[in-house]
Amino acid sequence: MANKKDYYEVLGLKKGASDDEIKKAFRQQAKKYHPDLNPDNPDAEKNFKEVNEANEVLSDPQKRQKYDAYGHAGVDPSYGGGGAGGFGGFSGFGGGAQDINIDLGDIFDNLFGGGGSSRRNASAKEQQGADISVKLEVSFMDACKGVNREIEINRHEPCDTCKGSGAKPGTNPVTCSECSGSGRVRYQQRTLFGISQSIAPCQRCGGKGKLVESPCTACSGHGRIQKKVKIPVTVPAGIDDGQILCVRGEGHTGAGGGSRGDLNAHIVIRNDTVFKRDGFDIYCEIPLTYSQAALGAEIEVPTIDGSVTLTIPEGTQPDTVFRLRGKGIQRLRREGRGDAKVSVSIEVPKNLTKHQKDLLKKLDEAMTDKNFAKRENFFEKIKKFKKWTSSN
Repeated sequence: MANKKDYYEVLGLKKGASDDEIKKAFRQQAKKYHPDLNPDNPDAEKNFKEVNEANEVLSDPQKRQKYDAYGHAGVDPSYGGGGAGGFGGFSGFGGGAQDINIDLGDIFDNLFGGGGSSRRNASAKEQQGADISVKLEVSFMDACKGVNREIEINRHEPCDTCKGSGAKPGTNPVTCSECSGSGRVRYQQRTLFGISQSIAPCQRCGGKGKLVESPCTACSGHGRIQKKVKIPVTVPAGIDDGQILCVRGEGHTGAGGGSRGDLNAHIVIRNDTVFKRDGFDIYCEIPLTYSQAALGAEIEVPTIDGSVTLTIPEGTQPDTVFRLRGKGIQRLRREGRGDAKVSVSIEVPKNLTKHQKDLLKKLDEAMTDKNFAKRENFFEKIKKFKKWTSSN
């Protein structure tokens, strides 16, 4: 007994702590060390008893006054004397379990963010409605420019007949006698460590606090019905394939008059026959004739805003990419646009007539290696290779 810890230290407090601080510290420490919450901690029972003992003294004004004046000797006559008698409402420390009355329901509510009995009762009666997920298919151009659409869905709506109460018109739900309308009941259980208390939804009323004795025939007492509705949505410019468009508060109505969930539209963008997309840039490929690539030309190329004129310089090679700044897709919910990128290919003519073939042969005969940079460079490499092999 002579090695007892200071009660303020056990609760993590300083001397002079307020009653609210003591209460808060006790709840925190009780949650931390309760044996039911710490089955793998062999010291949990011992620490929990110390916490409960410290709280019994410091939460009692008279015991606390004696403790502050005389320490453990002021509240425990056996302290320092080796006796085994009880003190201050505790009996048989080290000899047997006594009734330690802890409300585990309150402890768990603090642990998981509960806000007191009134909040728990409200959450038991009113439930957040579920979200609805749908697939929304849009065209490539609609995704680039934005579009207004309507989505048809089936969702839970308040019953028109009973206005969501679940009771037959002319009747009203009655207060549940099991939970007195709170939607929750308190359970006590005696364990090896004392009496534990917990709070759970009332089984008789399902946590609603009310009982419907004469159910509405339209909704069978549920207070909600399935209804087909059309929801207008705005698809913003720049949205991409696979993104989710969330429409707040357009999901299912919650049970017991709870708020609606959300409508989540999963965007699917149809492929375009002309354009491809990379982020906020768009790509298209334009075939050039042999003459256009060799002599240069001005051609019309498509963009999402319409056709524009593109100047093809003389001697343009295959796979050359021309960039049109700011002609791409609007950046989603911010300023600026991507670019349009035009890749050119050279189409080799087919189905030539004899006259056309003769003209091409004359043209080819008139050409030299200087007209073909890649060809000239390639044959220079061949010459060097032959020279190297002959010398070795």
